[in-house]
Amino acid sequence: MNRVAIYMIVWGVLSAGMFGAGWAWRGDRAEGTEARQQASASAAQVQQVNQTRATEHDQAAALATIGAKHEEDRTAAEAVPAAVVADLRTGNLQLRDDLATCNTARLSEAVAGTIERDAHAQLRAEVAGALVQIGRDADDHVRACQAVITADRASGDAAP
Repeated sequence: MNRVAIYMIVWGVLSAGMFGAGWAWRGDRAEGTEARQQASASAAQVQQVNQTRATEHDQAAALATIGAKHEEDRTAAEAVPAAVVADLRTGNLQLRDDLATCNTARLSEAVAGTIERDAHAQLRAEVAGALVQIGRDADDHVRACQAVITADRASGDAAP
């Protein structure tokens, strides 16, 4: 075989070797780039999950605080009727005319005796205490519901 043919064969083999080496190097670089992209995407996903969990924990803490405040208000409301009755009896609190006149017709009857009038006055004070407690319970419940809605809307604005 002549020299030129040998050089051509050697040159072809070297070219094929260089092409193969370049192809393998390019593949390795592509795999490395893909691995870095996947790692970056995974890190972003982990960060988003952690942020979502933190938001959920904050919401749960806010709702727990609202619930605790509501329970405290409910516990405190149990003393309201007795306080209203005591204030009515001492004169520190007076009923509006529309509630006070509910029993006035019965009190003004000629057959009503002193004992009966005292019983009606005491009953009127107890009814007023119960009405105040009902109103306070309703106000506390509405306040707690509004706080939950406000907390939910505030956290909804912060969500991504």
